Amino acid sequence: MEMTLEEAIRKYSRPVKNTADLDPLVDAVGDAKIVLLGEATHGTSEFYEWRAELSKRLIREKGFSVIAVEGDWPSAYQVHRYINNFSDGDETARNLLAQSFTRWPTWMWANEEIADFIDWLKDFNAAENKNTGFYGIDVYSLWESMEEVIRYLSEVDPAGGDVELAKQAFSCFDPSNREPEKYAISYATFSASCVDEVTRLLASIRSHSEHYSNEEEAYLNLQINSLVAKNAEEYYRAMIRSGADSWNIRDGHMVETINELRKYHGPDARIIVWEHNTHIGDARATDMKDDNMVNVGQLLREQNPPEDVYAIGFGSYEGTVIAAEAWEAPFEEMVLPPGKKNSWEELLHRTGAHDKLLIFDGGNNRLFDRWIPHRAVGVVYHPEREAYGNYVPSMISRRYDAFLFFDRTTALRSL
Repeated sequence: MEMTLEEAIRKYSRPVKNTADLDPLVDAVGDAKIVLLGEATHGTSEFYEWRAELSKRLIREKGFSVIAVEGDWPSAYQVHRYINNFSDGDETARNLLAQSFTRWPTWMWANEEIADFIDWLKDFNAAENKNTGFYGIDVYSLWESMEEVIRYLSEVDPAGGDVELAKQAFSCFDPSNREPEKYAISYATFSASCVDEVTRLLASIRSHSEHYSNEEEAYLNLQINSLVAKNAEEYYRAMIRSGADSWNIRDGHMVETINELRKYHGPDARIIVWEHNTHIGDARATDMKDDNMVNVGQLLREQNPPEDVYAIGFGSYEGTVIAAEAWEAPFEEMVLPPGKKNSWEELLHRTGAHDKLLIFDGGNNRLFDRWIPHRAVGVVYHPEREAYGNYVPSMISRRYDAFLFFDRTTALRSL
């Protein structure tokens, strides 16, 4: 008789008390070139702390050299400059994060947990003579990215054709006054698309790459900011359409940026990706597929050999969390209620109220191949209503390669 799901969890889960308990997980990563680290919320301290500890081990022991996060490229690039000593002055990690990540929700990256990790990266790079990178792969920074493109082109080639193309593309967005909703609506009603402008700009920059210096990764910065402008234009237009378009454009952009980073750093570069579970966990193992939605985890698995991509989900049973009651509302510390009955979270708690690790492999996958609700909390959250909208039916052993569970978690410490 096949064992029950509870028996399978008890048999295959490993208790986690300190970073040494991550040894089996580091071993399971093997020779993967891309490791995806998730989170069930954007406001849980333990998710950030343990992703940082696991990332340190992957950097030290496995030679990973790139961190890519669910954040804006221009903001994260300031962190990248800081940890690689591209910037001058006596800046501190905390001040830098508070000044760089100003778009709501600021707490996602301007927090104490990230500040500690950034300090470690800077010290590690200096001590080991490394150039570990920290990059943002999200799509929201259309205006900031366009400004960066124009600033750089104006400095290095003020009379060149590319700077005029950039100014022409940027002027296309002026009537929206930097508000994406206004841009999307104006496009739908009377404005022509700007996508041709930014596509032409990106193609021109790539064709003239030999004209641009890459000192302190200046050309990479120029190229990715141009890519953000192109894809953000499509994303904001898609916002007003129903369906999966805007989600798929956003996750497609993240994958395109990851691939550009891998191309830039060379075929042997190994990259760690920090994003929400809904991005890194294969969409084909959730009900997202029923809505024709894809995500980063699915696309990277489809584009690479199976052994090159390793996805690790993170979740918890109860505790506290940072979130907001509405978009752009002030954040607050909220109670994360116990996982609802017969969810993955409640099953993992029921089989032992302690932190644990599950590694899925060919020998035990079928035991966990069950469609069971799995919690997902965004930046906007209403705990009292979570049972009706915060659980995603998931086949957890197909969605991830491993899962880190924390029985009780605490709120992120925002700067």
